[in-house]
Amino acid sequence: MFRRLATIAILSLAIATSAFAGPAKPRHIAIQIDQNDPQVMNLVLNNATNVIEYYRAKKQDVDIDIVAYGPGLHMLRADTSPVRDRIKRLKDIAFPSKVQFSACNNTKQGMEKAEGHPITIVPEATVVPSGVVHLMELQEGGWSYLRP
Repeated sequence: MFRRLATIAILSLAIATSAFAGPAKPRHIAIQIDQNDPQVMNLVLNNATNVIEYYRAKKQDVDIDIVAYGPGLHMLRADTSPVRDRIKRLKDIAFPSKVQFSACNNTKQGMEKAEGHPITIVPEATVVPSGVVHLMELQEGGWSYLRP
């Protein structure tokens, strides 16, 4: 009898504690890609997928921003991306979590000048003025940072 009452008391305390814990802390992670290497690009996408699946299992959302600059911009170039299909699939499976792909405009302009033609970025990506500055501002805003 005492054991049963103790178990009920412990369960009641656990339920009360979780009720007062409040909503889960928002999760945000910025992942950098600065290499034109399909293995590293796939690693970035694997990391993002793993983070989404981890928090999905906990019934929590997570915001992910994959920031490409320098040679890593090839990940988001429509003409050179070796992972274009995976980018689209990741955007599709992420909901309700949010995945953003940020393409560095400084790098884009440099590549356009060097190659002598406009560069198209995959439609899933957003062009940001500077990839490095974007990463810095995300970190200042409390985002976690990952460089695979």
